[in-house]
This record gives sequence, C-alpha cells and structure tokens, in this order.
Amino acid sequence: MLKVGVLGAGHLGKIHLRLLNQSEKYELVGFHDPDEINAKKVAAEFGYTYFENINSLIDAVDVVDIVTPTLSHFDCAKKAIEKSRHIFIEKPITNTVDEAQELLELTKKYRVKGQVGHVERFNPAFLAVRDKIVNPMFIETHRLAEFNPRGTDVPVVLDLMIHDIDVILSVVPSKVKQINASGVSVISNSPDITNARIEFENGCVANLTSSRISLKNMRKSRFFQKDAYISVDFLEKKVEVVKMKDAPEKPGDFDMILQNAEGIKKQIYFENPEIEVNNAILDELETFADAIQNDTTPVVSLEQGTQALRVALQIIESFEN
Repeated sequence: MLKVGVLGAGHLGKIHLRLLNQSEKYELVGFHDPDEINAKKVAAEFGYTYFENINSLIDAVDVVDIVTPTLSHFDCAKKAIEKSRHIFIEKPITNTVDEAQELLELTKKYRVKGQVGHVERFNPAFLAVRDKIVNPMFIETHRLAEFNPRGTDVPVVLDLMIHDIDVILSVVPSKVKQINASGVSVISNSPDITNARIEFENGCVANLTSSRISLKNMRKSRFFQKDAYISVDFLEKKVEVVKMKDAPEKPGDFDMILQNAEGIKKQIYFENPEIEVNNAILDELETFADAIQNDTTPVVSLEQGTQALRVALQIIESFEN
C-alpha cells in the first residue's frame, strides 16, 4: 500500500480523505489544512491524523493528494515533487500554464508521477462509450449548474467548462486551430455564463456552453461522427448511441431506413452499452496508485492537464479581447 497524505480538508478534501481511508491501495497517513480550526474539527469528527506542518506530512508519505484552492496548487506540488513524492492534483492543474510547465519539468527531474483530477474521464457513462467515440467531427456540450457561491472566485471556464475541455481533448486526435468565445458576468466579478467554439486542425468543431446560474443542473455532451451519434449524460449516468449502416436489400418490417437525395439508403440502429456503476473519484485515485506501482502513464497526465488549462485560458483571453 502506498502511504498518502491529503493537502486541503474542504468539501472535496473531505471526500478524498474518506475514499483514501477506504481504499485497499493506499494507507492514509493524515492531512494538512492551513485553517487550523477547520483542521482540528475534521480530525476530531473523523479521526484522521492532522499534521500542523505541511513539510512533516510530505516527509511521511509516498503520494501527496493536493485538494487545495487552485492558487496554491503550484507551491504545494513543487514542495512535494522536490521531496520526490508523487502528486495527485485537483483540476485545474495550476493557475498558469507556466506553473504547469514547471511542474512537468520537475516531475521529470525527480522521476515522480503526477495525475490531474479531471474526474469526468472516470464517469461510468463516458467509460461505457469512450471506445465508440472515433474521430468525432462535431461536439456539443452543456454544463449548467445552479448557483453556488463556492467556486465563484474563478471564471466559470475554470470552474465548470474545463471538465468538458479535457474530455474533448481526450477524444479529438488533432491540435486546436482556433478559439472564439464570449462570456457574461451576471452576479460574480468573473463570467458566470460562457460559450466557446473550438476548431481543430482536422476540421472538428466543438461548441461548449457553461453556466453557473441556471435553474437546473445539466451535464450533457453530444458527439457526431461518420455514421454515428453518441450522447453522454454525465449527471444522470446515461448514454445514447445511434448508428447507421448500409441498408439491407430486403429490410425487415421494423427496420428504420433513411434515404438521402442521392438515393443511398442507410439503416438506423441503436446500441445500449452497459454502464458499470463506480465511484469516479475513488477510481481516479486508485488508477493513479496503479500507474505508480506498474510504472505506467497516469490516465490523466500532467501534460493533458496542462493542455486543458491552456485551452481554458485561451477561451478566457478570447472573450476578454
């Protein structure tokens, strides 16, 4: 078992602490939180060991799980890496691309591994269709959330949209060519609603919408590719796969057949991939343990986390100009 320590005992930090404490792949050594009152409350309520000094915790573990505010990600990660500790770091990886690049170089220098907490990659609905998404040419995403003061210190792009940016970059085998975006601030100092259009060099277009002042929650993505339409509901954990193939010469009574203007006939059929229930946060943490033990590349590498941040910041820059 890998010895692990958690930095940050806020809402998400407490979830990580609970799951790591349950995991058979980690031994939870303890946690550090700069808010001493909150830290002692968490320690008393759940029995986790509280380290008053961040360096003492890092010294005592093999893996450092960073669940602190984004502004402190870089400093926490740098301290851990320079002590040759592996790092799991919540999204977004850092506050700037330069910071992320420096962490990348440090992990190579100290020969440690890092993974970024883009948890939607482990969503059971996405996992059920991941292998069916092949060279999509149009993608549409909607990530809408009811208002929550937590997270409004950053633009909605870094708070919500970055989830979809990472998923899209993981399935489109091409570089970003152009980004156009607009954002509106309604009740926060930073944009609460954003729409972005990402064009890729291979011709794929992704249209992303995110809002944190909606009346209902929604996390849906739709992928269109040759002869297939795939819909993923990340919130409800549901998928829809509609495919087309050449129509048979003698269609059955219940076959759905479409004919285009050129007279080409296609048969529409539906697939129902099995969705295996999982705990996405536990899975991302445990696959990182596997990557360390087996010396393999983490599912969401620091390089991928950096690229998601780069695109997110380009979107923000686009509607600031």
